[in-house]
Amino acid sequence: MNAKTNMAASEPEAPTPSLQDLVGYALRRAHNRMMADLAVTLEPTGLRRVLVAMLAVIRAKPGVIQMGLGTELGIQRANLVPLINELTALELIDRRPAPHDRRALALFLTPKGEAELDRTLALVLAHEERTLARLTPGERRQLLGLLDKIAAD
Repeated sequence: MNAKTNMAASEPEAPTPSLQDLVGYALRRAHNRMMADLAVTLEPTGLRRVLVAMLAVIRAKPGVIQMGLGTELGIQRANLVPLINELTALELIDRRPAPHDRRALALFLTPKGEAELDRTLALVLAHEERTLARLTPGERRQLLGLLDKIAAD
């Protein structure tokens, strides 16, 4: 044995962390639980999470162009167009030429889209209450703040 081998053999090995000690694992478990409940919650609406998120952004930014919506939600153009087509076919959004660029399409909620989003967001809020019931309001704020720190660029 050489000196390096003797040194390595005499150093104690670092303890292997259990999965429960890993933040990423805890985040994944919480995410899986919340998303499973959300899928069941949204089932009666016929809308998937991505469609609800799109409707919420369009409400918050009426007239957003398709590319802006994709950027906001991290959806690539190839995936975005079929989703927009789906919302249009459901008569939840309208596409109109953008005033600043006639080649771009601006997106707006229809009255049906407004009503459907209101109904769906009420279900989503009930889902949040259910899944976060064990947390105090202060703990919820703290959790959101910590998650924002992790997600910050």
